[in-house]
Amino acid sequence: MTRGAMLSLPVVLAGIALAFAWHIAVGAKTVPLGTVLTALTSYDRTIFDHVVVMDLRLPRAIYAVLVGASLSVAGALMQGITRNPLAEPGILGLLTGASFAVVILVGFFGSVAPVWIPLLAAVGAATTAALVWGIAAAAPGGSTPLTLILSGAAITAFLGAFIALANLLDQESFESLRVWLTGTLSSRAPAVLWWSLPWIAVGLVIALAIARQVTALAMGDETAVGLGVDVARLKALALVSVIALTAASVAIAGPMAFVGLVIPHITRIFVGSDYRLIVPFSAGFGAMYLLLIDIAARMVLAPVEVSTGIISAILGGPFFVWLVRARL
Repeated sequence: MTRGAMLSLPVVLAGIALAFAWHIAVGAKTVPLGTVLTALTSYDRTIFDHVVVMDLRLPRAIYAVLVGASLSVAGALMQGITRNPLAEPGILGLLTGASFAVVILVGFFGSVAPVWIPLLAAVGAATTAALVWGIAAAAPGGSTPLTLILSGAAITAFLGAFIALANLLDQESFESLRVWLTGTLSSRAPAVLWWSLPWIAVGLVIALAIARQVTALAMGDETAVGLGVDVARLKALALVSVIALTAASVAIAGPMAFVGLVIPHITRIFVGSDYRLIVPFSAGFGAMYLLLIDIAARMVLAPVEVSTGIISAILGGPFFVWLVRARL
């Protein structure tokens, strides 16, 4: 780790801690930071503010940290492996594929045990990834950044239409998923988080383990092979990590677009192009970013709450347009 990165790490950790505390403190009812600290260290169920902190605010902040970190790392890996600056789980269709699998199964069976939701999301994300890469590879010129983006857009629109159709045919069954499909950190069963944690752990461990090799691959397949990298194995491991992180994020918060696009580019501004730094710092910046986005979602139209995914899309959309103009 470079000296600059070592100096930046405490700053990032402090930023996450401040954003975390602020996230818990603000909302429809502001809770003083002193009360937040007391609730976290000496919880008393008879005090209303403590109940608000522990039962409502703290779980939501944890969701924001985990989802923000997971999607940011997934986006960083996708950009490194594909050498495509526009790659991320939402743009290439993985978020929609994961959401589609969950929505269809919940629609058919009415309810699904929490243990199955990350698995269903992973199957949907993996199937969508195969379709997108297959379509892009079959296009004239192969899997270029443009063909991948177009393939992802086509699959996203296709699956999105089926989700909308299923909702229209059986609105009662899909009512519980209506807000979840916009990307939200509220009202998620704690059991879903617990069953998603192993997926997040596996995805992050793999991402950290292959980070050095991703740096080599980002310079080109021939360069990576010359440095002793097993390219096929590396891409397979990266795909497993991306699918695990995407599936867990969708299970917890629904499709949260553009997080995986924005954060890796911001991270490179601070740490450069070494994925040994990009991966952990993307996790930190992503956690901080989604905490702040969720604060905005609760406060911008208070007392009305906007879905976190909508705020993320409003901010990420212009960034995507800028990247298209700059890179394609």
